[in-house]
Parts: sequence; C-alpha cells; structure tokens
Amino acid sequence: MSTHPRPNSVTAQSVVGATCLLALLHFGREVLQPIALAVILSLLTAPLLRGFGRLGLPRLPAILATLLLAGTCVVGAAVVLTTQLIGVSDELPQYRAGIQRKLEQLHALAERPFAHVNASLSAITPLAPGMPSAAILSTDHAAPPMAAAPALGAGETLANMAARIGAPLAETGLVLVLLVFILLEHETLQERLVRLAGQVEISRTIRALADAAQGVSRFFLSQLVINATFGSAVGLALWALGVPHALLWGTLSFLLRFVPYLGALLAGTAIAGFAAVVDPGWSLALACALLFGALELLVANLIEPHVYGHSTGMSPLAVTVSALFWGTLWGPVGLLISTPLTVCLVVAGRHVAALEPLTILFGQTPDVTGAQRFFLRGLSGDTSAILRDANPFLRRASFARYCDQILLPGLALAAAELEMGLIDAAQQGHLRGTVAEVAEALAPTDAAPRRRRHVSLLNANVGAHLRHLRETRQGRWQGSLDVPLRSIVLCVGLALERDELVSELLARTLRTTGIDARSIALPLPYEEHDPSRASLVSTIFIPYPLAGMVSPWREAVAALRALLPQALLVTIRLPGDDAGVPQDAVEGNVDMVLRSFEEGLAFVTADGKALRK
Repeated sequence: MSTHPRPNSVTAQSVVGATCLLALLHFGREVLQPIALAVILSLLTAPLLRGFGRLGLPRLPAILATLLLAGTCVVGAAVVLTTQLIGVSDELPQYRAGIQRKLEQLHALAERPFAHVNASLSAITPLAPGMPSAAILSTDHAAPPMAAAPALGAGETLANMAARIGAPLAETGLVLVLLVFILLEHETLQERLVRLAGQVEISRTIRALADAAQGVSRFFLSQLVINATFGSAVGLALWALGVPHALLWGTLSFLLRFVPYLGALLAGTAIAGFAAVVDPGWSLALACALLFGALELLVANLIEPHVYGHSTGMSPLAVTVSALFWGTLWGPVGLLISTPLTVCLVVAGRHVAALEPLTILFGQTPDVTGAQRFFLRGLSGDTSAILRDANPFLRRASFARYCDQILLPGLALAAAELEMGLIDAAQQGHLRGTVAEVAEALAPTDAAPRRRRHVSLLNANVGAHLRHLRETRQGRWQGSLDVPLRSIVLCVGLALERDELVSELLARTLRTTGIDARSIALPLPYEEHDPSRASLVSTIFIPYPLAGMVSPWREAVAALRALLPQALLVTIRLPGDDAGVPQDAVEGNVDMVLRSFEEGLAFVTADGKALRK
C-alpha cells in the first residue's frame, strides 16, 4: 500500500522566505507587473504563433502577424465602443430632463425615510435649548451654492488629459516591447529555464512549460467564449426590450466581464441607469436590472465554475481566492491576471516539490483516492457522503469492484492506523457504524429494508452484527436447505473481527448477483452438522491468514476439508495482506488463491456454468 509522504513542517526559515516573497511581490510590482503581463500574453499568443509557423511564416513575420491580428481585434472593439459612446453623448441633451427628474425622485425616496424617523424622534425627544425645530432635518433647506470652477484653457485641458493617459500608455508600450522580445527569444528563454532547472530535469521542465501554456490558453479561450456569449445575450435582450444603443451595452458587458467581479457590477449599473434615463417610469430599468442579474447569476454560479475549473485545472474556490489575493497585492492589474498567474503556480506545483502544496490546495481535484476518501469520511461517520460517492460508482460497476477498489483498501488504511494506535475509540465507533450502514444500504440481503438506519457499534463486531441481521430475517442458516446440490457458497472465517467482516461482505457481494452465499464463523457447530448436507456446498471462501494466525488457519482449513470434502476451497488475499504471510505457505492448503472479490465472483460464476454443462 503506497502512502503519500508527510508534508514538511512549517519552519521559521520557510515563514521568513514566504514573508520576503510577499514583500517583493508588493513593493516590486512596478517592475513585476509588466513582466507578468508580457509573459501571460506570450502564453496566450503562443498557439496563434504556432499556427502561423505551420503555415510556413518565419518567426519574425509570424510575430508581426500575431500582434497585427490581436491589435486589429482590439482596435475594432475600441472603434465600435467609441462610435456608440459618441452617439450616446450626442443624445444626452434630450435626456437631460429625464436625468433631472429621476435624480429628484431618487433624492426624495432616499430622504423620505430619514425625514419620517426624524419626525418620530422629534415627537418624543425634547429639543436642545436654543435649537429651532426646523434645524433638525429640513427638506426645504437649500445648500449654499458652490463656487463655479474656473474654465480651463485648451492647453491645460490637453495637459490634464496627457497626465491621465500618459502612465497607462507608457506601461502598455512597455508590455508590448517586453512581449515582442519574449516572443523573439522564446526558444532561448526556454533553453535558459531548462539550464536553470538542471540537466536531470529537462523533460520535467519542458512538460511544466507546456502544461502552463495549455492551461492559460484554455482559460483565456474559455473566458473569451463565455464573455462573448454573455455580451451577445445582453445586447439581444436589450434590443428586444427596446433599449437604445443595445450594441454599446452588449460590447461593454463583453469587455467589462474580463475584470473579475467588479466589471459585471459596473456594466449592470450602467445599463440600469441608462434604461432609467430613457424611460419615463422605472419598469424598463427594473426589467434590465433583473435580466442582467439573472444572466450574471446563471453564468457566474453555474457555467463559469465548471468551465473555468475544467479549463484551468483549478477548483472554483481557487479561482475566487486567487482573485482576492492578487487583487489585494497588485490592484486592478492583479485582479485581471489573477487566474493565469495561479494556473502557472498550480502547474509548477505538479513538477516542483516546493510548490506542491499550492497544487493540492488550488487544484481542480484533490490528490485523494477513493479508499482514502472512504477512510476519512468513515472516521467522522459521514455515511451520507460515502453513499453519494458510491451510487454513481455502482451505476457503472459492481459492488464487488466497489469493495476491491474503495471499501476494502479503505479498511486496510484503517487497520494500519489502528495498529499504530492513531484511531481513538470514538473514531472506531464511527468507522464501524459507517461500514455497517454502507453494507446494509449498498448490498441489502433478501427482505432487507432499503432505507438506511443508524447503527451504533462502538464495541461490536461489524461482521457478526451484519450476519446477525441476515439470520434474523432469513433464519439461522440464512436461507432454506432445500436447495439443489452444489448451489451454496460458504464464506467462512476465524473468530476474528477482520475475518467475520470480510466473510460477510463477500457473502453480500455474491448475493447481489443472485448466488446463494452464506457466511459463518469457525469453528463449525460439529454437534449440529449433518454430513448429508455437505453436497449442497460447491465452494468455500476463507480470508487469507494474518501473521501469527497461520496455525489456527491451517487447522480450520483441515476441518473444512474433512467436513465438506466435495467443496472447492478458495482463499482471497486482500489489500493489506501482502506484508503478512508469504503465499507459498498457503497455496498447499487450498485449491486456489485469489486477489479480489471480483476474481471470487468470476470463479464462482465460471464454476456454476461448468456444473450446469
């Protein structure tokens, strides 16, 4: 049984290193932001660049064609947006009266509750000496007029505009220059990273770079498709409602949704505000707000978590946490590139041991097997979660495979920790109760109720308890003895909790397929044994012996041979038995050594077919 290595404990050195790294990311963002943007854009444009390369274009023309195509798309969207904005600005004078009227209505609605509260307080609270009643909250009191701002000249206006857009333009130019050089020196940079990782890590480094590029590309492609679909749906819906400039609001919704969380809020507010201006009443604004909100909730809560999770290899929670972290650290730019940056870290964690915790925390699926998940939930008694996982598994596989791949390996993990004294009494009780409830729910016996009942088994033998339930419903011999010859399969075991549980689980597994399987605990009741009934048994299954129990196991096998000489004797070596008794010490005592419940089921089925022939 393979186990994951225990993660390294947190040391003072690791805490200091993480603190220094966070400080570097925060205080060095002026330098790191353009580099991060350029690297992410290079990963985004890499598929397009490879496509041009397959067409036969040299590296430099392919880079220029890629940048030209991307720039054309950006300029086209900007032209559409600017044209529509100019149209809206030209129509603003005719909306002036509507804007003023809506502002007055909003002002009145916002002030009315406070005025009502103030009137109520004035009726029960005496005024301060010398304070006139009108001074408390007067709706007729007008604020003193504000001094008019001095008009700016053309030069000052241009200077202000240059000061506002100069820094963003300079940063954009810097990112473009870095992008061009990264694309030009793509192969050289890859070789440098390989050399930095070392000669023994070449394949791992190449695989990490390829995984990161594919993850970021898939994320941006998914985001582009989702946002374009969302913007088209918003534009068509607004056009159907009769809102002017529906193309503008659809394009704006498409662009702003690239800014996580805040972008959708700004787009929805702008659309609702514009609808309130163009409509005399509030019905159109309310309809637009409800429509946008419904679309946003549908996309954000149902579509994006699954699409982005599958396309990035990150869990939906990780997408949110990464946006919060990078947005806090780097502001709007960090919010915009939060997911691609975290994708790169998650991919790196699959290949770099120091970053593996990030992959475990933020990966799409935790690196936990079905057996480990069963064991973890069994310790807490979460039977409902185990059954939720088991039902889809059983729709595509048998209960025998479920036992082989999940239930029995999970019990092997429990046995290993129980032997080391790591499981307390309460957890043992939860685990026993969970196993009993799962067996009753997933492999019910004849006339067994299918509804799950709570089982308290703090100090009970689970196998004996399950067998007692079947004996209560079906009689002491768990069924009639008036059956055809060689039609009964016995699942027997020593008087050990492990053997009795395995025998009962195997009996239930066989019974789910229609085989007349019955479980008993050794030694057999000799005083009640009827030799004439021995011919009813075709096969006897007995669990593989544990270390230190080989002699009692051999004595039990010899007794079975004497009592049921015509039956085939089979032992099943389960997960966790590999470190015990060697197989050559067992093979001479039985007819067959099998490795799983599925092999046992196939053995009984094949033996039954041979007998029928």
